[in-house]
Amino acid sequence: MLVGLAAAVAMIQTNILLPVDGKTPSSFAVMDLMRLPLGILTGVGFIGGGAILRYGASIKGVTTAATLWVVTVIGLCMGGGQLILGCAATALVMITLWVLKAVDLRLSRIQRARVTVETSPGASAMGDMPAVLDQYDHRFIRQRELRSGARLLTFEVRWSGQSRDAPPRALVEGLTQSHHLKSFELIQGDH
Repeated sequence: MLVGLAAAVAMIQTNILLPVDGKTPSSFAVMDLMRLPLGILTGVGFIGGGAILRYGASIKGVTTAATLWVVTVIGLCMGGGQLILGCAATALVMITLWVLKAVDLRLSRIQRARVTVETSPGASAMGDMPAVLDQYDHRFIRQRELRSGARLLTFEVRWSGQSRDAPPRALVEGLTQSHHLKSFELIQGDH
C-alpha cells in the first residue's frame, strides 16, 4: 500500500508541475517531468530485486517483487488521473494473484524429507529398510554407529504430492513399525 501511495503522490506532483513544463524564454533548460515516474519505477525495481531470495535450489520472492512493481504502476495510474485504468489493473492483479495461488496449491510437486532411524543392536545394517523405502524414491545418506551397537541410518526420501499435503502416512507407519524413527524432517527446496 505504501508503494502504491508513494507512486500516486509522485504522479500527482508530476501533474501539478505539468503547467510549468517546458522552456520559458528566460530559462536555459527544459524540464522533463516524466523522469520522476520513470525514476520511481527504477527505484521500486531495485527494491523488488532485494525481495528475491535464493534458498538452496529454489528462488523465493519473485511474486512479491512483481507485485511491488505492478502496485507502483497502479499508483502512477491513480495519481495521473487514469482512475478507470488503475481500477481495472487492480482488479486484474487481484484475480491473477488469487487464481494462480489456488492453482499453485493444487499442483503436484516433489516433496523431500530427511529420515533418520535407529536399528536394533545386532540387526543387519539395512534390515528390512529397503522394503519400506522401495515404494518411494530414496537414497542412503549416512550411517553412524552408536555405543549400544545400534546404528543410525539417514536417508533422503522423495515423493510426489501437493505442498499442503502431509507426508505419506504409509511411509511413516512403515518406518515406525520396523525401526525406531528418530527424526523425519521435511526439506524445503526445488519444486
